[in-house]
This record gives sequence, C-alpha cells and structure tokens, in this order.
Amino acid sequence: MKTKIILIGRSMAGKTTLCQYLTNEELRYKKTQTIQVINKTMVDTPGEYFEHRFWGALSVTAAEVDCIVLVQQSTESGTMFPPGYATTFGKPCVGVVTKCDLGSKEQIENAKKYLELAGAKKTFVTSSYTGEGFDAFLKYMEEMDSHA
Repeated sequence: MKTKIILIGRSMAGKTTLCQYLTNEELRYKKTQTIQVINKTMVDTPGEYFEHRFWGALSVTAAEVDCIVLVQQSTESGTMFPPGYATTFGKPCVGVVTKCDLGSKEQIENAKKYLELAGAKKTFVTSSYTGEGFDAFLKYMEEMDSHA
C-alpha cells in the first residue's frame, strides 16, 4: 500500500489493531498515546484526539495523507462522528467498521450508516481476528495507489 492514510475514531475502535493486521504484526492491545506513523503509509491516532475535540491536531496531521479512514467498532451504540465530518479534510474518505465478529447484523448496519453520514464514500466491514473484509479494503487501497 502506497496510499498514505490516517485512522480516526474513538478509543477502543480498533485503529491500532487494524494497523497491526495490515502490517502482519501480532495482534495485541496497545494504547496509542501519540500520533504514530507506521511504515510511512499509516497514521494511527489516539482516540482522545477525536473524543476531546483536538480536531486541530487531526486536521494538521491529515494534511500529510492521501485518504481519511474513519473507524467505528461494530458494537458501539451511536457514534461520535458528526454528519459531514469528513468534509473537514477535503480528501477522499472511507469508513471501516471493525470487530464485525462481535457485532450483530443490525449493529454493523448502524455503524455503516454512521460512517456514511460522516462522509465515508465507501465502507468496509472488517475483523482483524478473522481477516474478514480486508481483501476488499486492500483492493480499494491498491486502486487508489494506481491513481496516485
């Protein structure tokens, strides 16, 4: 993957685990304390930056990426993403529903709707533990690479 992405979402949404899966690392819980660049293509962000409205730090960091990835876990009731949130960045935006192995069909559909309302043009439903949904996500990223 050459397309540089930033992952934005609340704490425990699965952003770091998503990065671990994509880089073939062992999946283990690790609290992200600061913005971290992984393999020069992924920017993992602390959930607190989003939750506590430190959106300036997210906006400045997002200026250096090609695509915004909004991350929401399937089991979250409600969402913290306001409608149209992605327009803040002026860049392509996709959504990733994580932990689909834990959510019901209804919860997953709700998470997809929240991400779409926030401005995600395409949404992927994934599980870092089963690998579900990553083929489609990686294929989409490869398509973005070819247009870069």
